[in-house]
This record gives sequence, C-alpha cells and structure tokens, in this order.
Amino acid sequence: MRNGGQMMPEFLKPLAPYLPYILFFPGFFFLIKGADWLVEGASSIARRLNISDLIIGLTIVSFGTSMPELAVNIIASFQGSADLAVSNVVGSNIANILLILGITALVRPITVQSSTVWKEIPFSFLAVIALFVVANDKLLDGSDSNLLSRSDGLTIMMFFAIFMYYVVNLALKGQADDLLEDLPEETLSVPKAIMFTVLGMIALPLGGDWIVDGAVTTARALNVGEDIIGLSIVAIGTSLPELAASVVAARKGNSDIAVGNVVGSNIFNIFWVLGLSMTIRPIPFSRDANVDLFVVMVASLLLFLFVFVGKRHTLERSQGVVFLFFYVAYLVFRGFMGAS
Repeated sequence: MRNGGQMMPEFLKPLAPYLPYILFFPGFFFLIKGADWLVEGASSIARRLNISDLIIGLTIVSFGTSMPELAVNIIASFQGSADLAVSNVVGSNIANILLILGITALVRPITVQSSTVWKEIPFSFLAVIALFVVANDKLLDGSDSNLLSRSDGLTIMMFFAIFMYYVVNLALKGQADDLLEDLPEETLSVPKAIMFTVLGMIALPLGGDWIVDGAVTTARALNVGEDIIGLSIVAIGTSLPELAASVVAARKGNSDIAVGNVVGSNIFNIFWVLGLSMTIRPIPFSRDANVDLFVVMVASLLLFLFVFVGKRHTLERSQGVVFLFFYVAYLVFRGFMGAS
C-alpha cells in the first residue's frame, strides 16, 4: 500500500492521501471474512480427506480464530509499527475478557466448567506473566532497552507447544467435544472449499494491510500514539469474531464455547500470535505497555474470582456489567494517558 503509489492508476492518485482512511473499515470486513472463509474452506478440505473433526477443531478452527490478530501483527512488524503489534494483542486480550465476556454475560449467564476455572484461566494468566518477564529487560536484567527478541519469541512458542499438548490430551480423554460445535455444519465441495481457502488467504493479509495503514495514518494525523489506536479500534476489530462466536454460543446455551473461546483466544494471542511475530522480527517494547499488561492480569484475576462469587462457576449479568464498566474506565484512562 505504502509502496504502491507509482503503480496506482492515474485517476486514483488524487485519492492517494485519503485511501488509508477509506480502506480502514473495509479492512475489518476482509480480515474477519477472510478468517471465516479460510477456516470453513480448510475444514471442508480436511473432512474430504477423512481427517477427524476432532483434529480439525483443535488445529484449523483454533488457529483460525487468531488469524485476524496474526495478520495485523505480522504486517505491523514488517512495517516497523512495533507499538501496534504489541498493543493489538494486549488490547484484544483485554477486550476479550472485559468487553466480550461482559456482553455475553448480559445476553445470558455463563456457566464455567471446573477444568476451565482451574486449568485454562490460570494458563491464560501464566501467558501474561511470561510476556511481562520476556518484555522487561531493563527492569529485570538492567539492559539498555526492552526488546522482544527472536529468542523470546521461541521461548513463548514453547509455552504454546505445551498448551497444545495439554489440549490434545484433553481431547483424547473425551473432554473437548464442545470444540466441535464451532465447525461448519455442512461440508463444502472440494472446488468450493479450495476457493474459500484461497479467498481467505488473499483477504486476510489484504485486510490486515489496510487496517495497519489506516491505524498508523490516523494516529499520526491526530498525533495519537499507535499503541492507543491498537488498544482500542484495532483490538476491538480483531476481536469481533470472538464476540460473535461467544454471543451466539451463549444464546444457544453453549456456555463452554462462550468462555473457552475467550480464554483460548487469549492464550493463542500471546503464545502463538505474539510469539510468532517476535520470531519473525524482534519488537521493541514500550515500558508504558506494562500498564496494559497489568490490566490483562487484573481482568484475568477478576474472571477467576467472579466464578466463586454469587452462583458458583457462573458469570452472572451483574458481573457482566462490572466487566463492561471496567472496560470503559480502562479506555478512558488509556485515552488520558495517551493525551498527556
């Protein structure tokens, strides 16, 4: 996009300065639909190859839900927008708990499985702690700067491998059948499945590029940090698939999917999306981002504590209101921080 000005048709050149703004919101459509097409197409191809639904659910669907964040992060990393790469993941994790679970609990109280309370939620908390440790070189090692290096990325991805080992074992014991409800109800024909997969692979990076360009251009025009844009607009936009999945699951009474979708996405975002991003290209880490990491920690602890307050192992509507209040308060606070 930034390097394509000379290839742009003559009649579009007057619009060139405005294209990042024009394409910003269409970018979200391509990003979200691209992930949906990729998952649906790849799932159908796998089924045609007689690969079990269990393996599809644990691989294609799980990875697919994190594809919007991954597309934005890789493009942001290659374009040198480090603040956007980190804030997108951290902001998405905050939005997943406070915004998505808040809205979902308002739609219908959410029952949380015991294994989610004692294993997956603590694992998501561990992900934030691990990110804090590898990101704060100045604080912990006395280094000159904070850098999320390739070795940090490989370390983070080793945690991801451990998590996937846990999920596979959970599935083999017959405890993860609910993941399968996220799969498409109908299997596409092979030509249609290939078409959906190719369209998804094209739409994802295209949408990600438009979003990153629009976010960076807007931030510079308004003299607002890329991290603020990433923590708010981009983070919410890339979390829309999780929001849709959780709300639909809650309305159908599938509480396990509603909560597992959010908690699993938070784990994937740090261990997979950010881990892969730093492995591809080292990312400078701003000390101010520790505030956002602290908010993720507090949100995770609130989620853990709320399942023991009131009706046991249930997120009630009143707790959803508390989540939403904290999310709005966080955005207001972060906005004032960015303005100062």
